[in-house]
Amino acid sequence: MRIGMILDYTFPPDPRVENEAISLIKRGHEVFLFCLSYSENKKNELINGIQVKRYKSNKLEYKLSALAYTFPFYTNSMKRKISHFLNKNKIEAIHIHDMRIAEAVFKANKKLKLPTVLDLHDNMPEIMKLYPHLQKFPGKQLISPKKWKLKEEEFISKADKIITVSQEFINEVVKRTKIPEEKIVLVPNTVHQSFYKEAVIDESIVEMYKNYFVILYLGDTGLRRGLQTAIESITTLKNKIPNVKLVIVGKNTTDTILKKQVEDLKVENYVDFQGWQNVKLFPSYITASDVCISPLHRNIQHDVAYANKLFQYMSFEKPVLVSNAIAQKNLIQRTKAGLVHNERDSKDFSDKVLQLYNNKELRNSFGENGKNFIEEVFCWEKTSEKLVELYDNLKN
Repeated sequence: MRIGMILDYTFPPDPRVENEAISLIKRGHEVFLFCLSYSENKKNELINGIQVKRYKSNKLEYKLSALAYTFPFYTNSMKRKISHFLNKNKIEAIHIHDMRIAEAVFKANKKLKLPTVLDLHDNMPEIMKLYPHLQKFPGKQLISPKKWKLKEEEFISKADKIITVSQEFINEVVKRTKIPEEKIVLVPNTVHQSFYKEAVIDESIVEMYKNYFVILYLGDTGLRRGLQTAIESITTLKNKIPNVKLVIVGKNTTDTILKKQVEDLKVENYVDFQGWQNVKLFPSYITASDVCISPLHRNIQHDVAYANKLFQYMSFEKPVLVSNAIAQKNLIQRTKAGLVHNERDSKDFSDKVLQLYNNKELRNSFGENGKNFIEEVFCWEKTSEKLVELYDNLKN
C-alpha cells in the first residue's frame, strides 16, 4: 500500500514519525512523507526507506498555522500542497500526524475519499492552554483552545482510524466523543531496542559525573515539565547528599526562568544546564546518572500521555522518579520501576530522592524491573505490531 504521511513540520528529526514509517516499510508498504521546508533542503530525499517530499513554506505560513482554526489562510495554502502530494504520488491511504494540518488534509481528500488515519501524538487543545502566548494579547483573543477541541472531535469522527499514545488517552477520547473503542489503536512512544543495545557511550560524560549522585532530566524544559520542583528540592538535598548534581539535558525558551531560580537559590554548583544535546548522547547521560526524573505538572494532557524519556531511562536499568500525573504514575507503579511524588511538591520530591539515595538495593531493583518491562513488553519492536496490524486490516 502507498501510504502518505502528512507532517506539518520539517523532517528529520521526528522519532515517532520515523519509527512508524520504518515499521510499515519493513512490512512491505511504501511510505511517502509530506513535510515542510524553510531552507534549501533537498525537495525529494530517501531517508531510511522513507520517500520524503518537502514542500516550501515560510515564516508567515508558520505563524498562520497557530491561527489554523481562526482564519482559513493556512488550511487553504496547505490544501493545495497536500492535493499535489496525494495525486503526484498516487497515495492509497493517508496518515495524519496531529491535528493542526488535519482540516487541510480532509479538504484535499474530499474527492479522492482515501482511507484516513489520524495520529494524535498529544492532546493539542489542552496543551495550547499552557502556551505563554495564549495567556496575553493578541494570542488570547485570536486563538481558542475550545474551538480546537471541537475541531479535534470533528476530525476524530471523520477519520477511519485513530491512533493515540496511551490507554488513558483512549479512555478520555472514548468518554468525550462516544466513538467505539475499536476505532482507536494504541501505539505508544517507546524505544527501539537499538537505542540501548547499540548505544555508543561517551566515556568523557560518564567520567565528568563519576563522583556525583546524579539526578537526570532529559527533554523539553518548558515550565509545565516541572523542573522548578526539582531545582527547589536541591536546597534541601545539598545538605543531605553533598555530591548531589541535578543534570538538565534539554532546552526551552523559558530556560531563563529556571536559571534565575538556580541563581536566586544559590545552588549553581549543584545544577548543570547542558542545553540540547544530540539524541546519540542520551545513553551516555543516562549511564552517568543515579536517578532519572519526569516531574510533570498535572493537567489533562500530562494525565493521559507518557514522556518518551521514561522508556529511555528504563532501558538502561535506571530507577525513575515521576510526578503523580496519572498515566506515568500508573505505569511506574504497575511496573515497579520507581517512585512517585506529588506534583509541584519539592519536599515530597526530596523525600523520594533521599529514599532512593539511601537504598542502593531499591534503586537496583527498580532499574531491573524497568529494564525487564522494556525488553519483554514495551520496546518499539513489540508495541508497533498494532500499527502494522491496523494497516494490514485497512488494506484488506
